[in-house]
Amino acid sequence: MSDFNTIVQTVAVYLVPVLFAISLHEAAHGYAARYFGDPTASNEGRLSLNPVRHIDPFGTILLPLMLYFTIQVPFGYAKPVPVDFSRLRNPKKQMAWVAFAGPGANFVMGLGWMIAFVVLSVLPPTEMGMFFRKMAGAGVSVNAAMFVFNLIPVPPLDGGRIMTGLLPMQLARPYASIERYSLYVFGALVLLMYTGILNRALLAAIEFVIGIFVTLVTPLTAILT
Repeated sequence: MSDFNTIVQTVAVYLVPVLFAISLHEAAHGYAARYFGDPTASNEGRLSLNPVRHIDPFGTILLPLMLYFTIQVPFGYAKPVPVDFSRLRNPKKQMAWVAFAGPGANFVMGLGWMIAFVVLSVLPPTEMGMFFRKMAGAGVSVNAAMFVFNLIPVPPLDGGRIMTGLLPMQLARPYASIERYSLYVFGALVLLMYTGILNRALLAAIEFVIGIFVTLVTPLTAILT
């Protein structure tokens, strides 16, 4: 029963941060693509902040929980927002910006959750306040994790598409072709996390990003305390 209660409490704390971290990540790709000339996501109704439009039952809910309870790093994914890079005004250059929009959104959200955490930390302690403080902490860690994970420079992750946009054309084409093996790449990354080979580097990078959040909110912390 205690294990079940732990699972319920963890789901309650992480559900909102995970849903919005993944959904806004995907929506950011679509908004960036439309800005640079590709209206595909807009035409298909995916430029929405409604998490329901972006949820993948396994990738958005089950996988993050499985990874959290096994390796304490809640990664996941949503239904990808469709982007037709050929419709961008400058496809090779702008695909990197479209790719970075998702992790960029996670960085901004992580900073927002950190601000909420600081504010909640100075309010009078209540049961509800403690719950939302835990949720804010979850929002910080989830978005930092998504920022770091998605910047791994391997297609189909955003970092791989950024790398493709930065490489000279003769290298970009074969590098981008790795994306056809997306399922195997993602499976290999999850396996590397489970075996611990990738965990140390990822956790160190996540802690570094959280440290940036802490530094950025230090003036607010000083004012409130």
